[in-house]
Amino acid sequence: MSDTEFGADPDEAKDRNFITALARGLDVLRCFRPNETDLTNNDISERTGLPKPTVSRLTHTLCKLDYLIADARTGSYRLSAGVLQLGYGVLSGMEIGERAADAMRALRNGPNSYITCALAERHRTDAVYVAVQRSREEISLTMHVGSRLPLFFSAIGRSILVGMNDEERAAVLRSADESDPEGQEARHASIERAIEEYKASGFCTGYGDWRPDVNGIAVPVYSLSGTRVYGLNVGGPSFHVKKKQLEQHYAKSLIEAAAALSCGPSH
Repeated sequence: MSDTEFGADPDEAKDRNFITALARGLDVLRCFRPNETDLTNNDISERTGLPKPTVSRLTHTLCKLDYLIADARTGSYRLSAGVLQLGYGVLSGMEIGERAADAMRALRNGPNSYITCALAERHRTDAVYVAVQRSREEISLTMHVGSRLPLFFSAIGRSILVGMNDEERAAVLRSADESDPEGQEARHASIERAIEEYKASGFCTGYGDWRPDVNGIAVPVYSLSGTRVYGLNVGGPSFHVKKKQLEQHYAKSLIEAAAALSCGPSH
C-alpha cells in the first residue's frame, strides 16, 4: 500500500461538494493490508495521520454499518463481510475482467511457466490489480487481486499512463506533484521515457525498477466504452523471466491481446 495514499488531496479544500468524513472512512478501510486481519485504533491513526478521537468515531460508525467487526477483548478491528460485498460489486462491474480471462490465461500458458499475467486499473498513484492469472510454478510472484504497484515506476502503471490522453495524464501528474514535490523530477522522467518507449515498440518495460528481482512488460487496454484505461502485463522473477524472451516472444501476443480487448479509441 502506498504511503501517499492517505495524504490530503490539495484539490479537496477547493471542492465544496467533497465530503471529508466519507473520505476518511474509506481511508480507514484501506489501512488493512494483505495478510493482516486485525488493526487497533492506534494502528489506524498512525497509518492515516488522523487523530485518535477521530479514528475512534470512524471505526465505531463502520462497525455500526457492518464494514468492521470489533474485538472487545483485544481492542482491535477486522474487516467484515460488508466490505467483501463492496469489493465483489466493483469487480462484477468490471466487464473487462471476464472478457480478459481467456486472453490472460493464454499469455500465462506460454512457453515460460514462471510467467504471471495481470490486469490493473489506476487508483491515485497506484496500479491496482483487478484480475490475475498466476504462474504455473509453486515459486512465483505473490500477486493477487488488490495488489498495488507504483503507477509511475512499474511497467503496468506506465502502460496505464501512456494510454491516457494528454489532459488526463497531465492531471494525474499535477496531483502527484502537489502531494509529493520531491518526486516530481523522477516521475516526469519516467513517464517521458515510457511514452517514447511505447511509440517505438508498442509496450512499456519494467526491468528491475519496481522490484530488482522482477521483469515485466505491459500495454494499455481500454474498456468497450473507451472511458477507462487499464494496464495488461506479463512478467515474473528476473532469474527465470528474461528481457529477451519477453520482448521477442510475449510482446507480440500481449499487443494482440490488448487490441482484441480494447475498443480502439483515438488516443
